[in-house]
Amino acid sequence: MRIRGGRLPVGRNAADPSGSGGSGGASESGASAGRPPDGGASGGGSAAGGPDSTGAGRLASPWTRAAALLLTGALPALTFPAPGLWWFAYVALVPWLLLIRTARSPRRAALDGWIGGIGFVIAVHHWLMPSLHVFIVLLAALLGLLWAPWGLLVSRLLGGSPSARRAVAAVVLVPSGWLLIELVRSWEGLGGPWGLLGASQWEVSPALRVASVGGVWLVSLLVLAVNTGVALLIAAPAARTAVGVALLVCALSVTAMWAWAPRPTSAGTVRIAVVQPGIVEGPGSVERRLDRGEELTRSLAGRGVDLVVWGESSIGAGAWENPETARRLAELSRLVGADLLVNVDARQTDGSGRSGIFKSAVLVGPGGPTGDRYDKMRLVPFGEYVPARSLLGWATSVGRAAGEDRLRGDRQVVMTLPDGARGLRIGPLVCFETAFPDMSRRLVRDGAQVLVAQSATSTFQESWAPAQHASLGALRAAENGRPTVHATLTGISAAYGPRGERVGHPLGTDASAAEVFDLPLARGETLYGRFGDWPVYGAFAALAALCAVEGLRALRRPAPRPPGPPARTAHGSPGRPGR
Repeated sequence: MRIRGGRLPVGRNAADPSGSGGSGGASESGASAGRPPDGGASGGGSAAGGPDSTGAGRLASPWTRAAALLLTGALPALTFPAPGLWWFAYVALVPWLLLIRTARSPRRAALDGWIGGIGFVIAVHHWLMPSLHVFIVLLAALLGLLWAPWGLLVSRLLGGSPSARRAVAAVVLVPSGWLLIELVRSWEGLGGPWGLLGASQWEVSPALRVASVGGVWLVSLLVLAVNTGVALLIAAPAARTAVGVALLVCALSVTAMWAWAPRPTSAGTVRIAVVQPGIVEGPGSVERRLDRGEELTRSLAGRGVDLVVWGESSIGAGAWENPETARRLAELSRLVGADLLVNVDARQTDGSGRSGIFKSAVLVGPGGPTGDRYDKMRLVPFGEYVPARSLLGWATSVGRAAGEDRLRGDRQVVMTLPDGARGLRIGPLVCFETAFPDMSRRLVRDGAQVLVAQSATSTFQESWAPAQHASLGALRAAENGRPTVHATLTGISAAYGPRGERVGHPLGTDASAAEVFDLPLARGETLYGRFGDWPVYGAFAALAALCAVEGLRALRRPAPRPPGPPARTAHGSPGRPGR
């Protein structure tokens, strides 16, 4: 038979003018190529000329697409202080999600996740550039790989034309995948949990209530669920009703937590003073910083404070080795009528006999150091130690990386103040240890009534870092139902009540002053304090269920049929040799 006039339609069964292909042919091969069972393409319908093809065409150039991904991945940085656009967090990821869903292949989707992740890491940590220089690009490229599997997940669930069932699954699974990324990069060796998306909501009362139930992890989940829902409302008209219901469930869940989650109950007040000497640089800075701290502390005499807190590294090596320093601190304690919690950055010997440079919170009373001391456990990579120094030691030549590794403490410590302060129990944290939810929770479970953080961000004084660091105290307070004090050398120093609410007036980066905070104490246990990181376990379970479903589907999928004999033309047909 000769075919006259035109061509046989590609991808269609010639006997089926609708193009559905019947029970075999192109449609069957498409299903076996990894398309979801509801008919959506795994990598997005744009490759087949679907509704996204026009937008995808504008990003056909790999370089243009990469630039767009870097930009969209960086957008969430605007939700953290200092810009503080907390409301933007609920849509900041939508452009990135919409870009990934147009990926034409799984490989492209993973690449989209990776490039967007690079943009996110650089934007959230851009203030480290003076310290790390070009090394931050390599760090971002390595950490960005965590988002490659997430890109595959987004493409699988949002690509093509998602059904109602797949859209609802996406609202659960896409946030779960993001949460596992946050969990992995929270490992100290990867930089710690800086820039967790839920931390952008530190000023939002309903979000702080959510944090008291499931920590910052649950806040991140809800923020991601809203982003995913908005992306689906834009890209999946057929699933809008189901997505709307899912978002309504999220809103009702927040309302229920606001109404019924346990609240801390009042247990009196405590008066804690923060001493912030301000920026002191140049020759003799250690001595001048100590002199200014002493001067500010003397101004607190007669104000009835229960504790005076100095910032991180408030006493340097030379001053701590001088016996006169202990005498001066003890005199200050007697004058003010309260113990001093200072911070020493010097070579010392710990209780187990190790000698080296420790960063230590040291309690000093009227008779000198009381013996209560906490050695910082989680050190800042490159700032306080160089990971794999034998391989990465060259970083010290291109930035401000630590020339010598500091030593870690081996346990957390709860300190008890004397009876004059009603036996108040405080839980000290040093520097970015406030970013780790588990450390604050452990201190509260060990009996701490107040969380006290000592920090120094003077290296990043003109950046967003001081405001971001100070904001973490609100989350730790809300998670555990305990007040939190954040004391720094150069600002921002602040205090928060047991519900995460701001107490008093913070000291900005331009201040050299002492401030007294009347902190409300609380008793009782939050749900996060009782059950810990349960949202993380829920995310694991959801993704494990997805893997199980996909595995069963792969087992049930029929094996591909062996290829048939090659087609023959009429001229080559043995039955018609003369044609």
